[in-house]
Amino acid sequence: MKYEITNIQHPENPDLYRIRALKNFGDVKKGDIGGSVESEKNLSQKGNCWIKGNASVSGKAQVSGNAKVTGDVWISGTAKVSDNAQISGSAVVYGSARVSGDAVVHGDAEVYDKARVFGDAEVSGNAVVDGNAKIYDKAWVFGDAEVSGKAEVSGSARVSGSAVVDGNAKIYDKAWVFSNAKIYDKAWVFSNAEVSGDAVVHGDAEVYDKAR
Repeated sequence: MKYEITNIQHPENPDLYRIRALKNFGDVKKGDIGGSVESEKNLSQKGNCWIKGNASVSGKAQVSGNAKVTGDVWISGTAKVSDNAQISGSAVVYGSARVSGDAVVHGDAEVYDKARVFGDAEVSGNAVVDGNAKIYDKAWVFGDAEVSGKAEVSGSARVSGSAVVDGNAKIYDKAWVFSNAKIYDKAWVFSNAEVSGDAVVHGDAEVYDKAR
């Protein structure tokens, strides 16, 4: 075993208790006090995964692999954080969400429902990823943006500002959707295209190449 659950209660949730490292692993030293869990099921005894700071993992949620959870993060429900994923700041991951690969979720971002964030993707700021949305490759969702439904953001695409991507929309390659733009239905934005302002792209529309 690499850690034990102490009798130190979480300051706001008496059902959660802090963990203590029983040996050195990764960047964790024997005796280090980590974040809080509800049960041993919340943090794998294998790999270098760790929870620290005021971060908490509860319910049937699980952190495994070499994943790191820090700051004031809250992970709950049946959410899973695995591989080399990093969750920090005041981010929340809940529902049946999955964060894996080398993905990073930080700031006040929320990832929930059945959303997936993987690869080298990043979700930050006040961004929300929910529904069955997928963020992957080197995609970046930030600001106050929301990606939901069955939408996908991939490649090196960016979604930021207060932009909304919903439905079965796909944003990929080096496309950038920002400001108050809305992309939904089966619309695609790709290549080096940019959609911004109060623009709306929907139906089966495609915006690509260097279109603005």
